[in-house]
Amino acid sequence: MLTISAIPAFSDNYIWCLSDPESCKALVVDPGQAKPVLDHLKDRNLILDTILITHHHPDHVGGVDELVKAFPDCRITGPAESPFQGSTNAVHPGDEVIWETMTFQVLGVPGHTLDHIAYFSDVEVNQRPVLFCGDTLFVSGCGRLFEGTPEQMRQSLQTLRALPDRTAVYCAHEYTLANLKFARSWLPQDEGLQSFEHRCKERREKGEPTVPSILGEEKKLNPFLRWDDPMVVDAARNYCARNGLPADSENAIFAAIRHGKDNF
Repeated sequence: MLTISAIPAFSDNYIWCLSDPESCKALVVDPGQAKPVLDHLKDRNLILDTILITHHHPDHVGGVDELVKAFPDCRITGPAESPFQGSTNAVHPGDEVIWETMTFQVLGVPGHTLDHIAYFSDVEVNQRPVLFCGDTLFVSGCGRLFEGTPEQMRQSLQTLRALPDRTAVYCAHEYTLANLKFARSWLPQDEGLQSFEHRCKERREKGEPTVPSILGEEKKLNPFLRWDDPMVVDAARNYCARNGLPADSENAIFAAIRHGKDNF
């Protein structure tokens, strides 16, 4: 039975480790630091044979070189068109990545960065399909637009929104409470957000991660996936009227939400 573990890194990163206890093989996603991964592998007697990279930022690739020194045969899979040049298995959107019994679809999700990709598998782990989405989709949030445009990010999120509701969303940061603080300010009458925020606060008070989230719940709660929800559209149009921004398309509505979060 495959398992997925969160390896905390830096102050708020998660490096995801997918492991097969029978073969003792492990796959890690976006290892920004090597030591937490090496400690995790040693404690569980695992052999690292695959690294998945979603994008080139240092907090996602900074540990790769040290991990490869420890595991020279490790395959490094990452975006082909990327400032990160350490991949031994460069992939494009539409490609597949096979690891053990899992097949991952490579999805192009530019916006946070231009090279950003995500990995989705409908082979279930913990009874759910799996999405490793890096910094594109967060719990009740999405990534900042460092390189891409609002239109690109909305299209990328639309790609993710089309995945099955049961999908477990493994993002790379514990940003949930900050994201919910903004979402609640934007949609103060949303009772679902209020209830979800309460649940997430309880989990953090216990020292538990709020990740993974469930995509079906994200579709109902996350304002960045609700650019066509009348409640969110109304809030965005009010925001645009106050700030002199256009609100005449889904891309403009999404851009207004992102602008609101950036200036929150």
